[in-house]
Amino acid sequence: MNSCPHETELRDHLAHGQWPAAATPELCAHVEACRSCADLVLVAAAFQKARAGTIAAARPVAPGVLLWRAQLRRRNAVVEHVTRPLLNAHIFALAFTLVVGLGFVVFEALRNDAWRTWLEQLPQSAVTQWDAFRTTGTIDPTWSLTVVLPVLATLFLIGAVAVYLATDRQ
Repeated sequence: MNSCPHETELRDHLAHGQWPAAATPELCAHVEACRSCADLVLVAAAFQKARAGTIAAARPVAPGVLLWRAQLRRRNAVVEHVTRPLLNAHIFALAFTLVVGLGFVVFEALRNDAWRTWLEQLPQSAVTQWDAFRTTGTIDPTWSLTVVLPVLATLFLIGAVAVYLATDRQ
């Protein structure tokens, strides 16, 4: 393909946004006669129109918003960096508590046969104590461990759920 000798001059005018205002009448007449230069003007005009439309449609964000977003991103990264070890500490504490509790149960079950017997008789004993409580309104003092342990376990579970919900919201 042969390029037109006026193409470089035409490209300069198009690149600087001076077409057709700063062009000579001879160059304008040449563009009307030369198909290559006419196509170049047509394509450049289409690109300039698309660029102008894109710039008009783009609404740049205020610098304050950009700064606020950057600060928020930085703060969230710091919070995540700090809370990660706390989550690990919570998991470790829960695991440690479960291991100690399981160890206590196993230790008591192996060491003391009376504890296992008490545990096996617990359902029947609870029914008996409930009937006695309904009739007399008092609980047998020897049976108080049966009441205290479930109450403590319930309080422990409620406390654990409360701590989890409190740390989850932060």
